[in-house]
Amino acid sequence: MVIIPARVDSYRFPKKILAKIDNTPMVIKTAQAVKNIDEVVIATDSYEVIDIAKRYNFKAILTDKNHKSGTDRINEAASILGLDSDEIIINVQADEPFIEEDVVKKVYELTNKNKDSKDILINSAYKIIDKKEAINPNIVKVVLDSCNMALYFSRSLIPYPREEIENFKGHLGIYGFTKKSLEKFCSLKSAPLEDIEKLEQLRALYHGYKIAMVEVESKSIGIDTVEDLERVLRIN
Repeated sequence: MVIIPARVDSYRFPKKILAKIDNTPMVIKTAQAVKNIDEVVIATDSYEVIDIAKRYNFKAILTDKNHKSGTDRINEAASILGLDSDEIIINVQADEPFIEEDVVKKVYELTNKNKDSKDILINSAYKIIDKKEAINPNIVKVVLDSCNMALYFSRSLIPYPREEIENFKGHLGIYGFTKKSLEKFCSLKSAPLEDIEKLEQLRALYHGYKIAMVEVESKSIGIDTVEDLERVLRIN
């Protein structure tokens, strides 16, 4: 199942998930992009989003307004849906309207491969980016070990290049869980690093769990600001 967390309030871009792309709300464009992979459910804190989802024939579930992260929100949705503990759940952010189907499929396949692991709590993806992109704090970077497990995620430039390097790994905000691993993640206490960087995946690393990563090719851009949206619309 693909669950899209859809919180309406956004500090940098108020109501961004309702911004129109080709006359369609962003959250719906995201749902349409992944609808062929598995059943799609939108987990939201807004009756307005519930009504919009119905108009476009997508299932939506009302969740608590006070969730700290999108993952906490999809955990509530998964509980409401009564999913089995081994159900694979892919968290696709509502601000990824141009995400490619193949990218999400790769995360799904990685999650399925690791579904019985007790150490791997999350599965995710990265793409190769250049230094110009990497210096943007809105693009999250990741560094990996030799087994493609994440060592750290940051909005800062990592690894710091003492000598010039051309390529960095840009993290894509797509997360794969089983229902069981999702519940485990959400039971963990919030981590200091998570609060500092505003990156929820750091909660898993802080508590000693692993995040498996897969390299993908993607032109998708997560939309964090009005400027991001304007840039994406010019490209597309």
